[in-house]
Amino acid sequence: MTHPTLAEFEDAARALSDVILRTPLEDSEHLSDVLGAPVLLKLENLQRTGSFKIRGAAYRLSRLTEAERARGVVAASAGNHAQGVARAAQALGIAATIFMPLGVPVPKLLATRGYGADVVLEGATVETPLRLAAEFAERTGAVLIHPFDHRDIIIGQGTLGLEIIDEVPDVDTVLVGIGGGGLIAGVAAAIKARAAEQGRRVRIIGVQAENSAAYPTSLEAGHPVEVATTPTIADGIAVARPGDVPFEIIRDLVDEVVTVTDDDIARALLVLLERAKVVVEPAGGVGVAAILAGKIQATGTTVSILSGGNIDPLLLQRVVSHGLAASGRYMTLQIPLPDRPGQLARVSELLAIAGANVIEVLHTRHGQGLQISEVVLQLSVETRGREHRAQVITILEEAGFSPKLVED
Repeated sequence: MTHPTLAEFEDAARALSDVILRTPLEDSEHLSDVLGAPVLLKLENLQRTGSFKIRGAAYRLSRLTEAERARGVVAASAGNHAQGVARAAQALGIAATIFMPLGVPVPKLLATRGYGADVVLEGATVETPLRLAAEFAERTGAVLIHPFDHRDIIIGQGTLGLEIIDEVPDVDTVLVGIGGGGLIAGVAAAIKARAAEQGRRVRIIGVQAENSAAYPTSLEAGHPVEVATTPTIADGIAVARPGDVPFEIIRDLVDEVVTVTDDDIARALLVLLERAKVVVEPAGGVGVAAILAGKIQATGTTVSILSGGNIDPLLLQRVVSHGLAASGRYMTLQIPLPDRPGQLARVSELLAIAGANVIEVLHTRHGQGLQISEVVLQLSVETRGREHRAQVITILEEAGFSPKLVED
């Protein structure tokens, strides 16, 4: 397969000009300090439907024949591709059926239905909806709109890459999250083509969630390999097997693929909230997570794509708490105490001396294998970072207490 050409990306950008937004690029002083090179954030979380997916979906649907449009379209997605297909189909008057996993975030489900699609919920992961969507297409004749494994999808996503290199001519490195590979394949092909035209080179680095990282294994094997995945907060990029079409482009054009943990991702979302005032879903923040985790080597101006912002408020609440704990700014301690007056007051006094802020207290005499003369004090405490957290624990231990850190 030949890679998409610069002309194809430029044609797609013109075709999408009335459909998509040209999303902002913003400097990040904090991330620039961390990396040691200028860092800019491509705010694709502000795109219509809340993610980059509208680019590929709208371009793919725009190229359907009248006969294909009359048969309707079907797709499978954990949320962002679903919204992109549903909105693009609504704009073109095409009937859309979307298969989504049972645990899909409620905002993504409601938005997809709000765009007029018929939504079917089935399966624990996106793999089941993908299978069901393919069966539906075969049974009804509807056109299957794959989330990443199609040339038109990749070309549509690649318009994002053109925006980056046109607005940041001196860009040296672009960080892109990887699920199935459609976004990074398009971005890499578009940017490398434009850079070659200018006689320069741009690094493209892919970032995967450690719990769902099919690309390192597949690239080593030289072909797509299905890997066992475990749950990750970055559900938008939780794909067990690379797409055949994007894999070839990624193999040829992507310079490196790194992985990040869920703790890394949670810290990144917290930093983006506090420092950039930006709300991003976990899959959209993996590039920033790679910077904060020290996975990226500074070689020049770096752009990290914030690929989506569709996060369930309840998940956001949990991610913030997890991010605070992972950053050493929040901890829960269990402290066994003798059941006599003054113990709670003494612990409170020590925490005040240490400068720790108590958020929540549970004082119980019941359960946990306690003796009649024992109680357990459980405290949720706000601290200023890992060093301060260690100081708080040391102060309690030096006073004769035995605090146990409760992992999140």
